[in-house]
Amino acid sequence: MKYLAKRITGSSKKSFGMYARAAALHDTGRDLIHMELGSPHADTPNGIKQATIRALLAGDVHYSHFQGIPKLRKALAEKLSARNGLDYTPDEIVVTNGLTHASFAAFMALLDPGDEVILLEPYYPQHVGKIELAGAKPVFARLDAANRFSINPALIEEKITPKTKMIALINPCNPTGRVYSREELQGLADLAIKHDLLIASDEVYEEILFDNAKHISIASLPGMRERTISMFAFTKSFAMDGWRIGYLTAPSNLIEGILKITTNDVTHVNTFIQEGAYAAVTGPSDVLHDLVEEDRIKRDIVVSRLNQMPGVTCDWPEGTIYAFPNVAALGIPAQSLAETILDKADVVVEAGSFYGSTGEGHLRVCFGSQSTERVTEAMNRLQRFFGSL
Repeated sequence: MKYLAKRITGSSKKSFGMYARAAALHDTGRDLIHMELGSPHADTPNGIKQATIRALLAGDVHYSHFQGIPKLRKALAEKLSARNGLDYTPDEIVVTNGLTHASFAAFMALLDPGDEVILLEPYYPQHVGKIELAGAKPVFARLDAANRFSINPALIEEKITPKTKMIALINPCNPTGRVYSREELQGLADLAIKHDLLIASDEVYEEILFDNAKHISIASLPGMRERTISMFAFTKSFAMDGWRIGYLTAPSNLIEGILKITTNDVTHVNTFIQEGAYAAVTGPSDVLHDLVEEDRIKRDIVVSRLNQMPGVTCDWPEGTIYAFPNVAALGIPAQSLAETILDKADVVVEAGSFYGSTGEGHLRVCFGSQSTERVTEAMNRLQRFFGSL
């Protein structure tokens, strides 16, 4: 127990950021606008709900297949082939309790104590704790902040050591909103092949794209299928965050180890919820289009308004539900600024430094977590706040 506690102590404080600070104010009666968490505002589409209800009423309430119901995995294999350029069989797919569970299973199955995992910084904090639970060490390689947080292979290669086992990728990227180009991904792939590394690819925002941006799964590049664990979820695209359902795909030689984790920690995913996921992946595309269009409208409000505020500049995110405005000109540490915004403007945003030192001088603003009206009100409050500095 002491060994386990030592491994997780460092990351436990990094789990919730400004959300924890705002939660302490829950009972004060203040009208806080939460733009710190990546929780979709939209309701889950009705067709997905109805499919789940039908399954529940039909008695689909018992144990399921360890890897996920066969028809869902078959549909996911067809989706991966058609939309991601990935050729996997249903037996190379594992349905999981969200992408968080998918990444936990991958890290636990494939990492050994003493291994190193490179995270691209700004990084996703929850990956840190899972890497540490596996006994491995997170190592941070900077994205190229001067070039819109692009992937620069030279900044990554300098962090590779004989202990490096894996690189964790998030594409589209939380928190920066970048959708990486084929050239950037090829540079990362070349490093993985050169140094014989695995890639854990978090692609939860694959469907939330703007301005004709194109998402590319790194496993589709030459030589990458055999060394990539690709992870997806219904969480963001279909507003199913509370459903806790996702999936991963990997070559068959890696699936066996991953199943040793999933069958021992959860056995299998909730049976009737998988029918809802099946309805999502096989249903009409206009449902997904409408959800993404709502996010685009809110993105446009947030970014255009942020760029009108004194001391703030903001690139247009190509995907995800986050803006990552640059506030370095104000000369205020990002964490202090986020706390002051909460105290003075009743808007909850996250400090860019929460995602590592490369994020200092930025804030992360989630535009997907509120209605259009609340997003507009949040921007009005921020306009007044920054105007008063």
